[in-house]
Amino acid sequence: MRLATAANEAYTASLAVSELLGCKQCGGGRGQDEELGIRIPRPLGHGPSRFIPEKEILQVGSEDTQMHTLFADSFAALGRLDNITLVMVFHPQYLESFLKTQHYLLQMDGPLPLHYRHYIGIMAAARHQCSYLVNLHVNDFLHVGGDPKWLNGLENAPQKLQNLGELNKVLAHRPWLITKEHIEELLKAEEHSWSLAELIHAVVLLTHYHSLASFTFGCGISPEIHCDGGHTFRPPSVSNYCICDITNGNHSVDEMQVNSAGNISVSDSFFEVEALMEKMRQLQECRDEEEASQEEMASRFEIEKRESMFVFSSDDEEVTPARDVSRHFEDTSYGYKDFSRHGMHVPTFRVQDYCWEDHGYSLVNRLYPDVGQLIDEKFHIAYNLTYNTMAMHKDVDTSMLRRAIWNYIHCMFGIRYDDYDYGEINQLLDRSFKVYIKTVVCTPEKVTKRMYDSFWRQFQHSEKVHVNLLLIEARMQAELLYALRAITRYMT
Repeated sequence: MRLATAANEAYTASLAVSELLGCKQCGGGRGQDEELGIRIPRPLGHGPSRFIPEKEILQVGSEDTQMHTLFADSFAALGRLDNITLVMVFHPQYLESFLKTQHYLLQMDGPLPLHYRHYIGIMAAARHQCSYLVNLHVNDFLHVGGDPKWLNGLENAPQKLQNLGELNKVLAHRPWLITKEHIEELLKAEEHSWSLAELIHAVVLLTHYHSLASFTFGCGISPEIHCDGGHTFRPPSVSNYCICDITNGNHSVDEMQVNSAGNISVSDSFFEVEALMEKMRQLQECRDEEEASQEEMASRFEIEKRESMFVFSSDDEEVTPARDVSRHFEDTSYGYKDFSRHGMHVPTFRVQDYCWEDHGYSLVNRLYPDVGQLIDEKFHIAYNLTYNTMAMHKDVDTSMLRRAIWNYIHCMFGIRYDDYDYGEINQLLDRSFKVYIKTVVCTPEKVTKRMYDSFWRQFQHSEKVHVNLLLIEARMQAELLYALRAITRYMT
């Protein structure tokens, strides 16, 4: 854990490796012939994200004074600055809310003991084969006194946690199938039963880590230095470059400059931005001139929901989970793809009948005080966050685009807003973007750098991270709506 702390501090402060090893080209640090007697791990990769150049992240983190305060608070609370935090640095307002919520869920007073919280995080992350989050919480689980035997597999955990496996599975992949019977089985399991408050805490943790797995894969988060795949002890091949440059991520390797989306000219991607701006303008004009009937809006929703089932990447392949991850959950074959490719029907969930603002928020806050408020704040920040920019354009009202992204995700989960015209989605979101959204939200373990590069090619990395914040919060809210509705039905 100390190695991870040192490495992450190095990321944000951009420490020169000459302070550790010395370098004749830099002329600093120790003499290279001095024997230190220890093996120093070297980070693999190019910083916190495999998709985003490290220099961009470092620049944001070093320039923003608010970030220094956030980093200090996060470091004090967790003893580390993980790579997720370092990528979220692009959006300080959201990051502050995210860290505050996560800290409350994991470390403040609540219905569940600390080791249960981290184990539930492991269970949730494992459903999406997210070894990054699993590894983080395995360490945290042990740090707070968790029994190492539980980590040998879910069957070694208490029956109470094993019983949560079914809810975890359905919530992660097909939340529309959750019923009050799922809730009743957990609350009436005799000596292994959950209280309502405990179950609310567990549901919030499950949805939080399902969504965080989406962010981890969607932004290409790199393994932490102390975890498998995060370091090497091999000396770097310095070639013509200073060893300081290599260790600090200032590589000359061409891969960060390769456009894995294909040979798309700058002018082509420029015209894509212009075309999107024009569509937004035209849609606004249409809104002002006429409004579709309720019947037409309902029809457009059903069409979009049906079409969303068949949005898949051309390189969609089965991903076999590694044993170190799959042992933390059951029924490894269960997933979103099984449902969608058999053309099964997703029932429509009308927000007018059950919504977060009027129903879910109060239920969470009543059974787990203050958490509803924290989650609500995080939802609002993600949904309303804007810098009024689009690629190279400034002073742009992006509300129409943000709403289309949010509502498309909810549409995939069968959630309908009666006052929204779903015909706008096909106008604003092209196929490559839909593929990325669907993959990040439903099967995040299949996200590739090519998918990330192929949508919004003229947009900044900060804007793509912003998109991911929308995706994970919309996903979390969708899961919560189904779970909380089932709990409400059980209670009534």
